[in-house]
Parts: sequence; structure tokens; C-alpha cells
Amino acid sequence: MTRSLVIAVDGPSGSGKSSVSREVARRLGARYLDTGAMYRAATLWFLQHDVDVHDPDQVRLSVGIPLLEMDTDPQQPSIRLDGVDVGSRIREADVTAAVSYVSAVPELRARLVELQRTAVADAIGTGFGIVVEGRDIGRVVLPDADVKIFLTADVDVRAERRHREEVERGSAVDAAGAMSSITDRDAIDTTRAASPLLKAEDAVVIDATELGIEDVVGLILELADARDLRH
Repeated sequence: MTRSLVIAVDGPSGSGKSSVSREVARRLGARYLDTGAMYRAATLWFLQHDVDVHDPDQVRLSVGIPLLEMDTDPQQPSIRLDGVDVGSRIREADVTAAVSYVSAVPELRARLVELQRTAVADAIGTGFGIVVEGRDIGRVVLPDADVKIFLTADVDVRAERRHREEVERGSAVDAAGAMSSITDRDAIDTTRAASPLLKAEDAVVIDATELGIEDVVGLILELADARDLRH
């Protein structure tokens, strides 16, 4: 297939974007970028440096400071904050609770969008396609992506998946807490002024409520194959 194919995967929290996107990238021999991890890493930096994440002005003043580096190998994706791998740390409860507030700051989004587009350009420049997942990829970051997916699922299913993930990480979050986290994140993501979570007009909606990862991966690969044949 065309190695420069760009696939954008958007959707709400808990829809399975990360697992699906990594597997699609692996099977296509493409790169993989988790933009949500970038927002989480920035959030961690603010928390570590006593920036009030609920105060957009404080966040705005520090937007240019954190040094973020991403490895886009789908087999071993990583993100480093000021040279330190924070892939596990950014999934902890304090970051999860704060990331929506930080990611709503337009200046931060602008800076990270620039980094995301650079990562895509680097992948294409070295002969690879790339799968990019997030919440504003098809509409804002990569409006010209070859394939656009909006992956969703019923909120009950997404909350159950999130609770299972938290249990696997050793978190004490219960089912009610996972549901609250999902619904709060949905509310903030869909109503923020800067790049709210919305489906791109030309995106294909995949409802994963009753689908497994393999099912969703298969559907996306079919769309990628069809798009590749039109190149």
C-alpha cells in the first residue's frame, strides 16, 4: 500500500482509539501518534511545577516551556517530558483529572498541533504512513488526512472499558468513578471553545459498542485499502 497514507482516528474517551490505532499502524507498517498522551504530558509538567491547571492564564504563561519528545513506533510508542519517559506516569489519576482543563487552553492546543503536524511530516518524509489518534485530528490537525474515522461507543461500554483499564493499572477507581470520569470528560471535550470534539464531515463513524478491537481494526484496514487503490 502507499506508505504515505495518513489516517486520523477521533473519538471520545474510552472508545478504544489507542488500542485500535496502534494495531492498524502495526499492520500497515506505519507510524503511530497518540496526541492525547501529549496533552497528558503537558498536564503532568504543569502539576509538577505548581501551575494551577484550573487557571487558563497560568497555563497560558507556561505553554512554551515543557519539552515533549515522541517516539512514533507502534510497537513501542513513548513520550518523554524534559528527557524523562513519562508513558506510565501520565495515566495516573491526578493527570487524568486535570488534562481536560489544560487541553481546553487554545494556546496549548496551538503549540501541540504544531508538534503533531511536524511528527506527521517527519513520518512521511522518511517514507512512512502514520495513524494519528485524538479528538480534533480530522477537523483541525489533519483536515486533509486520507482516511478519517470517528470511533465511538455507548457511554456504559466506554466507562466499563475505562474501569477495566484502571483496575489493570492497579488504580482504586471504582465503576462509578470511571463513569463519572468519562461523562465529565465528554462534557468538557464537546463544549470547550477551542477545537471541541466533533466529527469531521467526511469521517466514517464506527460504533464499537458491540465490536471488538479486531473488528474495528478490520473495518479501518478495509477503508485504508480502498483509499490506497484510489491513489
